[in-house]
Amino acid sequence: QVQLVESGGGLVQTGGSLRLSCAASGRTFSSYTMGWFRQAPGKARQFVASIWRSESSAYYADSVKGRFTISRDNAKNAVYLQMNSLKPEDTAVYYCAADRGTGFDSGSWGQGTQVTVSS
Repeated sequence: QVQLVESGGGLVQTGGSLRLSCAASGRTFSSYTMGWFRQAPGKARQFVASIWRSESSAYYADSVKGRFTISRDNAKNAVYLQMNSLKPEDTAVYYCAADRGTGFDSGSWGQGTQVTVSS
């Protein structure tokens, strides 16, 4: 299993941008599908975006399509989430996750990074 550490969260105004980073340990990073999830207070965890091992395919929740972009750099063992046009409803703790092929729920998770969008 990889170990994941997120960074880049913070406070931003509506319409602003943030870039989240997730650093992964281990030599097999490129074999994992990577994803970003978020959880707002009192709400269930929500899928945000994922990217396939080869960087060729990415998927997004409808709520972030056109505003967020997931990318990865397998040489640096890192995955990123560029978030533009942020809205107050994007406020949540954002988690990086790694899926070896058995689903994110059984994969590795980071500790999370707080994103707060002020109105």
